[in-house]
Amino acid sequence: MSTHTHEPNRPVGLGVPLLDLRPQYESIRTELDAAVRQVIESQQFILGPAVKACETAVARYCQCAHAVGVSSGTDALLMALMAENIGPGDEVITSPYSFFATAGSIARVGARPVFVDIDPATFNLDPKLLAAAITPRTRAILPVHLYGQMAEMDPILELARDRGLVVIEDAAQAIGAEDHGRRAGSLGHYGCFSFFPSKNLGCFGDGGLVTTQDAGRAERLAMLRMHGSKVKYQHQLVGGNFRLDALQAVVIEVKLHHLDRWTAARQANAERYDRLFRESGLINPDGTPNALGIVLPAVRQNRHVFNQYVIWIPDRDAVRERLQAAGIGNEVYYPIPLHLQECFRDLGGQPGQFPEAERAARETLALPVYPELLPDQIASVTAAILLSGGASGGNLRPPNILLPDPGRRR
Repeated sequence: MSTHTHEPNRPVGLGVPLLDLRPQYESIRTELDAAVRQVIESQQFILGPAVKACETAVARYCQCAHAVGVSSGTDALLMALMAENIGPGDEVITSPYSFFATAGSIARVGARPVFVDIDPATFNLDPKLLAAAITPRTRAILPVHLYGQMAEMDPILELARDRGLVVIEDAAQAIGAEDHGRRAGSLGHYGCFSFFPSKNLGCFGDGGLVTTQDAGRAERLAMLRMHGSKVKYQHQLVGGNFRLDALQAVVIEVKLHHLDRWTAARQANAERYDRLFRESGLINPDGTPNALGIVLPAVRQNRHVFNQYVIWIPDRDAVRERLQAAGIGNEVYYPIPLHLQECFRDLGGQPGQFPEAERAARETLALPVYPELLPDQIASVTAAILLSGGASGGNLRPPNILLPDPGRRR
């Protein structure tokens, strides 16, 4: 590895993907292949002991009494709403800045999503705005633990208790995250998780899970995933086919044993970004923005698991062009807030209604942060952003950033 000087028009690095799952698989290939082979040989693909073992392990990890494996994170949200008989005429308060499934699941049961703006420091629901959004039709609050950091749960839980509301945690991006030592999915009436391959704990396709501390709710969830049946051909509820495949369950359980190590690597990568940004002059030593106006992710308290490393950057499009020219993966989550989506036009959402969510949609950018990311790849990303600022006249100083040696291979 060698240190290079910075030339304004020279592409930086050899390319850095936003996410590369192959190194993770290679590191535990033997375990995964053996677990999958065992299911294939058993020919027990629907529920059974593999799914039960996965549910038990994830429940324990999430500090929950019960867990019910389901077909996706979206179906986890849908089932939690169905379990509470939330439907037409009901309202559910949630964030306008999230993946579509958050509000889409509310709409699918016939209820009305009611949006509350985000705290720009954390991208999560601003709890100070919740009380004003509650009406006689409000049945639930659905906070999102976005990008791997939990929402500020204590005021949400207190308000829900006072008003008799259900709390459904959208923890799709936050398995293992903590709020004052309490794990995501353990505080509300339900916690909803996704095991989509890009998540911190990802399976080999679609998969999800619902946690709860309540045995009665767990039983109802288990019935709903089997078409509302507890005894074969006897249906107490109208549910659906929401089962977690046994093949996905064993992948999840194997990977769960490695999750804390991967989380530590994500946190270390985030810390490396923070340090390089400060050393470069893109960020002042006290963390305030400089030059490009970059604001680094805020860690509110306890355990941020960094499903994404998302920065505020006002001149985002210009920076994206520089990163793409250097072959550096990046992504915009989420370019259109939910209240401005065409399918929710009947809710009456207007531009300017939720200014922080709308600003986040315009000015934030996700950078690679997956566990196997190499230090010199992080340096390449930082250097490419530095050169974007230099080209636009920013007062930046080139740090001692190490770029990949052309002869180096993973």
